Amino acid sequence: MNGAHRFGSKCDRPKATDIHFKMQAPVEHRWSPYADNGGTCLGVAGENFVVVAADTRLSQGYSIHTRNCSKVTRLTDKCVIASCGMKSDAITLHKHLKARLVMYEHQHRRQASVTAIAQMLSTTLYYKRFFPYYTFNVLCGVDDEGKGAVYHYDAIGSFERVPYTTSGSGSALVMSVLDAQIDKENQTIDTPALDKAGIVELCKDVLSSVGERDIYTGDSGEIFLIDAAGISKTEFDLKLD
Repeated sequence: MNGAHRFGSKCDRPKATDIHFKMQAPVEHRWSPYADNGGTCLGVAGENFVVVAADTRLSQGYSIHTRNCSKVTRLTDKCVIASCGMKSDAITLHKHLKARLVMYEHQHRRQASVTAIAQMLSTTLYYKRFFPYYTFNVLCGVDDEGKGAVYHYDAIGSFERVPYTTSGSGSALVMSVLDAQIDKENQTIDTPALDKAGIVELCKDVLSSVGERDIYTGDSGEIFLIDAAGISKTEFDLKLD
């Protein structure tokens, strides 16, 4: 039996171009709802205070959208949150937390403690786990005992209270310095622990150093000092390129 009988007439035979198009995979547009806007933030807990630092660059890829965008939001008189990742999700999350804290104050006639806020943030992130906020958060404040508290989170609400932590595009560089200067686990020479002023200067040096290696960190830095007196803020310059 020849080919003509198998396919009927010659007009019924499949064309080479038809076979080629049928074998091609469908065209897919790989759109993602998330974007990473870079930047670096860190928090260090002291005996009765907390220092929070973050840069103000907002970028994507090789483009800088703005040089003056804060990553830190005050939640109460003794608690702040710093978020890296997708800026639009961070704004939404911070607004949601502030609204919930207003409701808390109306119901309980007092501000929420940092431990209560830490649990609320975890619940909020876990609630959104199937379409999570693309944010990596550092929550810092002074607890009810007057001690500094730093909490580190992943994107879906797992959290841990730690003596220091960092988040963002320069976090790997920051963590190595904090391990050496604060934890000092593998150092044989005993050195005194850093005081409040020493930790502030360390945070400035860390952000300045990260800015030399990480293109998503730069422009200017913000330092928040939280203690029994409240929250004080200072700013300093970073590289602009």
